[in-house]
Amino acid sequence: MAYLTKQTRPRIIAFLFELQAAEEKSRLGKCKIFLEYLPETQGNGANGGVQLSEEIDTSDKASTRTVHNVVFVTSEAAPYSKTGGLGDVCGSLPIALAARGHRVMVVSPRYLRGNPSDKQFSNAVELAERAKIYCFGAEQEVGFFHEYRAGVDWVFVDHPSYHRPGTPYGDTFGAFGDNQFRFTLLCHAACEAPLVLPLGGFNYGEKCLFLANDWHAGLVPVLLAAKYRPYGVYKDARSLVVIHNLAHQGVEPAATYSNFGLPQGWYKALEWVFPTWARTHALDPGEAVNVLKSAIVTADRIVTVSQGYSWEITTPEGGYGLNELLSSRKIVISGITNGIDGNEWDPSTDEHLPCHYSIHDLSAKVQCKIALQKELGLPVRSDCPLIGFIGRLDYQKGVDIILTGIPELLQDDVQFVMLGSGEKQYEDWMRQLEEVYKDKFRGWVGFNVPISHRITAGCDILVMPSRFEPCGLNQLYAMRYGTIPVVHSTGGLRDTVQTFDPYAKEGSGEGTGWAFSPLSKESLLATLRIAVGTYKEHKPSWEGLMKRGMERDSSWDKAATQYEQVFEWAFIDPPYAG
Repeated sequence: MAYLTKQTRPRIIAFLFELQAAEEKSRLGKCKIFLEYLPETQGNGANGGVQLSEEIDTSDKASTRTVHNVVFVTSEAAPYSKTGGLGDVCGSLPIALAARGHRVMVVSPRYLRGNPSDKQFSNAVELAERAKIYCFGAEQEVGFFHEYRAGVDWVFVDHPSYHRPGTPYGDTFGAFGDNQFRFTLLCHAACEAPLVLPLGGFNYGEKCLFLANDWHAGLVPVLLAAKYRPYGVYKDARSLVVIHNLAHQGVEPAATYSNFGLPQGWYKALEWVFPTWARTHALDPGEAVNVLKSAIVTADRIVTVSQGYSWEITTPEGGYGLNELLSSRKIVISGITNGIDGNEWDPSTDEHLPCHYSIHDLSAKVQCKIALQKELGLPVRSDCPLIGFIGRLDYQKGVDIILTGIPELLQDDVQFVMLGSGEKQYEDWMRQLEEVYKDKFRGWVGFNVPISHRITAGCDILVMPSRFEPCGLNQLYAMRYGTIPVVHSTGGLRDTVQTFDPYAKEGSGEGTGWAFSPLSKESLLATLRIAVGTYKEHKPSWEGLMKRGMERDSSWDKAATQYEQVFEWAFIDPPYAG
């Protein structure tokens, strides 16, 4: 089988497409009959909202095993670029889908910051093909770099606007002023890539499934409908918009519409009018363009990163002005909880831990706790509950709730560790608390991957009082490491953390942590004290909590199976045509 190289493998996949064409047509006809009898509203869950995502079959049988040409478009993808969960998703989900037989391309900018992070792109080879794009009133030219890794084609769009210090979005002075230009280029280039790049010997072609992630890739569904389909290109392609955080929508003044390189007749797809109270002055008409809104209008399906978040975005509180539009498209919204990298986050093999343990032998977890106490200079006490927090220090993460409650919490026999960076007031607050509570509190300002792993393993409890959380990953890491999450009952946190019930299953108990509500200092402290009491006084119950969390399936393969179901749904109806 030596002749099955990475150059010939894509040709074999293309042959499989033709082989499955007749079967797919038959299957889609059956799906149409099913949808004709689908009721307007689905389910009456505790949220009181529509959760079509609950209909996704999570078993492997749900996958029809139809393979697709899948194109991820994203502003970041780990390990090449990452600022948060978006980078994790677009660095792991493509690999899981490729392992399931799909041909997968990831299109992302080639960020060069002039620091050691640039070496992440060292294996990417510059391609001869270039693309000329008309936008912002002129012709722009972009190049492409390519790396084939883990069964995925990683394509990096190259342009001088991506070569600067800072994050993908800004620097110490704030967001970059040309982000609209930078991500408009990305979207145009991503639409050209399947047509012009002969990866593995031949192009992806027109029958692709585009996954546009957040507003940075939000122009992709619009471009397919406005720029390509009127000329017979991409007529069989479909698009999904994946919403990781609805709070960021790519809103700019209405006068910038001409920058996008779209026909004039498509302005309504991006049109956005601010409510009166949000306008700058009495004569401000509030007119703007909203890139994420255009993606929601034109995409064939909408996916959020948890079931709970798929409902929250349809409410006035969680919709950020788009709730009515999202409610009108609720039948095509699905929620799929993110997975985690089981190779990177495994307490039995984690290279960052001083000792290793597993669900079958938890004895070394206490050694991780002792090592962490020594490393941070806390009194070494294996019997003292150690509570941790890892995350951005900002309002969304509920850091203010933690810091106002810590003086009262530390009157109890507990220790508390925080790791993160963000708003200066919270960083200074952490430093001050460490001075006052030298034997009970440690604050690590900044972010450090090895220490984040050691905190996750060494703590007994991980607290996440986020005001909103589309999915959340730290609670999944914590459960994987036998650390019990105490979370605010919102979004993906509510979906993934089941509150402990000691009386369930004839007294054997069920649940993986605690989810509290409402979000307040009092509610947080009361729940933490319940958790601490369980840790100290009910060791068998605590061990049961640890093991149930560790055996939870949070793999990307599980998420990939659910995405495959949404892929099938996307091809049931004709694509958006305006």
